[in-house]
Amino acid sequence: MKNCFASVMAVFLLACLLVVSSAVAEEAVNPEALLDELTGTYDELFTTICAPEYDDIWLERCAQYVGAENAEAVAAMLKGACVGEIYGQEAVDAYTAAPESTVFDCFFINGVNQFVFSGSRISGLDKEGNVVFDHDYRYVETVEGIFTPYIYKTDDADAGEFTYVCLAPDTPEGTFHIEFRYGGDLEALKQAYEGPYAYWLAAGIPADADAEMIYNCIDLFCSENAAE
Repeated sequence: MKNCFASVMAVFLLACLLVVSSAVAEEAVNPEALLDELTGTYDELFTTICAPEYDDIWLERCAQYVGAENAEAVAAMLKGACVGEIYGQEAVDAYTAAPESTVFDCFFINGVNQFVFSGSRISGLDKEGNVVFDHDYRYVETVEGIFTPYIYKTDDADAGEFTYVCLAPDTPEGTFHIEFRYGGDLEALKQAYEGPYAYWLAAGIPADADAEMIYNCIDLFCSENAAE
């Protein structure tokens, strides 16, 4: 029964993975101001909140929604759905062959370990703190029906895979985390399950997040997914 339950939940997550909370979705978003709201330095969300020291929070919050007997299995399933190690065509091929193994890669890619937002200026740092990219971005359009609808572009000719940054409306103040995609092919970035960015959605949390923010972020993720 537990394996069947996990399979059903995994399929459900494909439809709602990292959905923007209904409260955020209903609010009007000013794309021009969104970058300012994100000012700060971000670590990978799931590297942070899936650390062993937060296991008790996951179990507590999942138990609230699915009962103590299912909490451990559901917590493992929720975390596992967002820590994939492949994306793009490799993921498409793997998950077409074995749909039950489908997960999302929600980590940073292209050598970035931390993101720094400073108004219209966005930069990425590697594990040693070296600058991977550093560009000014301007809002260009909103595309409904995709994970990250607010599209920003740099005019720097050498930006390559950092030419576009596409943001969800999440903010640290509103949902305790951010969700975004970035790359050099905007049409491909609009696709969730095919193309070079398939099954990838980066998620970040402020590098200086305190215990309360981490608790609230885990609680939000559990409530939006396990509660269903």
